[in-house]
Amino acid sequence: MLLFNTQRELASYLTSVSDKKTSVGFVPTMGALHAGHLSLLEESIKHNDISVISIFVNPTQFNNAEDLAKYPKTLEADIEKIKSVSDAIIVFAPSVEDIYEGKTISQHFDFDGLENQMEGKFRPGHFDGVGTIVKRLFEIVKPKNAYFGEKDFQQLQIVKKLVSKYKIPVNIIGCPIFREPNGLAMSSRNERLTPQERKKAAVIYKTISQAKKLFSTKSAREVTDYVTNQFKDLPDFELEYFEIADEATLLHCFRKSKTKKYRAFIAVFVNKIRLIDTVSLN
Repeated sequence: MLLFNTQRELASYLTSVSDKKTSVGFVPTMGALHAGHLSLLEESIKHNDISVISIFVNPTQFNNAEDLAKYPKTLEADIEKIKSVSDAIIVFAPSVEDIYEGKTISQHFDFDGLENQMEGKFRPGHFDGVGTIVKRLFEIVKPKNAYFGEKDFQQLQIVKKLVSKYKIPVNIIGCPIFREPNGLAMSSRNERLTPQERKKAAVIYKTISQAKKLFSTKSAREVTDYVTNQFKDLPDFELEYFEIADEATLLHCFRKSKTKKYRAFIAVFVNKIRLIDTVSLN
């Protein structure tokens, strides 16, 4: 398995082993890998000649300095997990200095309003940071296909918009959410939960699954009230938001339409550890 720590070395190697017919698959991550990440790698290997995974904790997408400082960094363990999938995967683990070249600031993006909903409301500047790093990584790796998990569905839609608006020749492929046995969506942040908190956090998926059932007969307002009430009496949980939105525009659903696809989005703090999840409602 090859490991590159600089964009120059990676780009040079990829140029030497590929041509116009070579299909490069790419999985961008912030490390602390879990089975969900590995499933993205497996998809890439199935459909591409070369697969690259990046491991880079991007500082510009964190609006909370404490969250950035506590984000797990487990490169050695990550490499062992990658090897369990294939020895042929290329790992790109650059430094902040290498990626940002001394200017650790975000580019500003207009994602046609997608960036102003949900995560954008509660994490100012987050999607400017996401857009900046994803665009930069695409420029370095030059993949044909890039794989993203649907747990970060808003991010997935924004990356699709980025590629469309900037005419970046990459196919963006969304892959299903991987869940722990109790239903909790797999996330690098889960590693910060105690075993007891991890067990209790199953209530997040349980609640939004029930919300999906209710949505078939209830209004968006009634479903939102149900979810809000579920978290009121849970002392270790703080509901940041629950939103029912149009999948395409991410705009709030005021009245259901048979011609639209809807999705439920949730963000919850479990003793200051922020977890998100989402389910399709159609």
